[in-house]
Amino acid sequence: MSQQSPAGGQRNAGGHRSGGGGLASGGTVFAAVLLSLVGVLGILQGITAIANDDVYTRVGDYVFEFDLTAWGWIHLVLGVVLVLISVGLFKGADWARAGGITLAGLSAVANFLWLPYQPWWALTLLAIDVFIIWALCSSWSHSTD
Repeated sequence: MSQQSPAGGQRNAGGHRSGGGGLASGGTVFAAVLLSLVGVLGILQGITAIANDDVYTRVGDYVFEFDLTAWGWIHLVLGVVLVLISVGLFKGADWARAGGITLAGLSAVANFLWLPYQPWWALTLLAIDVFIIWALCSSWSHSTD
């Protein structure tokens, strides 16, 4: 059962808008805000790791060991792309939703591998990444036209 909404597009029985275009809705906007926040924090984290290797120290021994400057570049590039994807989410683009899910997954992996340098911060960002994936997947409505 669907009805025409005043903002254009169809609304299904649950009140969710189907169809692309326009501004994003509640859960997507919140995910976009979190995605942009994670992106900006990734940019700052990357710049810090690139500029001064003395800021981060290893906590314990881990199986995986990477160069800190390389990790800085990874976080910087990933952060820039996350911010760009969040702009697409604010505009309600479906490609941005799929890209946001994919890049939030990559960000979660990067933050997991960042555990030796900042364990609590990496776990916090990992949890936010998982929440972003959940919010983007759960608020994605498909039209059955």
